[in-house]
Amino acid sequence: MKNLSAIDYISLILVAVGGLNWGLVGAFNFNLVATIFGDMSSISRIVYVLVGLSAIYVAVNIMNLAKK
Repeated sequence: MKNLSAIDYISLILVAVGGLNWGLVGAFNFNLVATIFGDMSSISRIVYVLVGLSAIYVAVNIMNLAKK
């Protein structure tokens, strides 16, 4: 994967963060985002929204990202 834009990299990183967080929740009942930013604080809610939007972006553009 080369020539990815900044939004592509940011989206991929946020999707990875979301996946790791859900893995921790499932395996150990440990929510890393809530631990760092507070349980459903404004910042944690923003992180959750950004991860969700990034997942949508990656899902829609997965073929284009694979070709780059």
